[in-house]
Amino acid sequence: MREKTTTLYLGPQHPGITGNMMVKLQVQGDTVVKAETHVGYLHRGFEKLMERRNWLQSFTIVCRICVPEPDPNEENYSRAVEEIEGREVPERAKYIRVMTLELARIATYLLWYGGQSGSAGLYTMPQWSVGDRNYILDLFEDLTGGRIYHMYIWPGGVRRDLPHGFKDKAMRTMDYLEKRLDDYDKLMFENSIFQKRAKGVGIIDPEKATEWGVVGPPLRACGIKSDVRKDDPYEVYDKLDFEVPAMEGSDVWTRALIRRFEIRQSINLVRQALDKMPSGEYYNKIPNPHKWTIPAGDAFVKTESARGEFAYYMVSDGSNKPRRVHVKGPAYVHGVTLLENLLVGENIADVSFIMNSLGTCPPEIER
Repeated sequence: MREKTTTLYLGPQHPGITGNMMVKLQVQGDTVVKAETHVGYLHRGFEKLMERRNWLQSFTIVCRICVPEPDPNEENYSRAVEEIEGREVPERAKYIRVMTLELARIATYLLWYGGQSGSAGLYTMPQWSVGDRNYILDLFEDLTGGRIYHMYIWPGGVRRDLPHGFKDKAMRTMDYLEKRLDDYDKLMFENSIFQKRAKGVGIIDPEKATEWGVVGPPLRACGIKSDVRKDDPYEVYDKLDFEVPAMEGSDVWTRALIRRFEIRQSINLVRQALDKMPSGEYYNKIPNPHKWTIPAGDAFVKTESARGEFAYYMVSDGSNKPRRVHVKGPAYVHGVTLLENLLVGENIADVSFIMNSLGTCPPEIER
């Protein structure tokens, strides 16, 4: 007798994702036999919106492409404009940019801690990690005036210099977070229930990973050392000391460990950027935004976001606005191609758990 198949809808709001994304599941008993991703209408059409705004107005749009980590969008957009125009960026601004990107990575991973553990029913962890994330948001508020959308990295450098006392406050925050990692380990990684839920679940075939275009922590958890910061350095990453963590395992547990190691790495990178940061200018001033035109040309730039390789392709026709902007984020592969394949054969209880381990940001899909 053929077992009955039932249709279930997970989402659009649930602990497995940072944003609105629904997954249509076909299940037999409590086992998933088919999964289909539906993104919805959250934050969409950015690429077309940028074609109708001048170069500086477009800069205020890009941060919405991924709300939990907006800064790689700002950096990519700015660097693409700078490459086409040939605009130099002061050395101090490059260090500030790297510091900002790494702070954003830490904040994103702290949010991930909460979602990953919360999906397993470990609700103390999100109380801790999301609370600690607020200390990073405090730094962003001091630095940019905004806690979530920063609009800080812009063409020519950064919008303002470090405020008085910022370095000392940032260093104290890094010291605090580094100590907290030991508490996180005891609560989450040394927890036998979390280990049983994470090990052997959501396994990515390493041979399929590169074929599908998997990037970031999910790829490094397949034992593949791939990181734009090392493979194709930008800003001043080539002047900083760090190693790319990679482990074999390809499951939720290994992806969690990779992020655990990377948050300590980012803490170290923030310290290095603050210590090595030179004095001098932080901004190469642009012309009047309403009259600013960029010479005809194109540029392809990429950065390493918390979710993996994040790229922009930009074309200018010589006017006061972009002719074309194409955003290539990891969320499309991770949230559609990869997720739909990984969920088949898994238990319903692990769906949100697996989703969170992939680091998907839905607006990147509907950009």
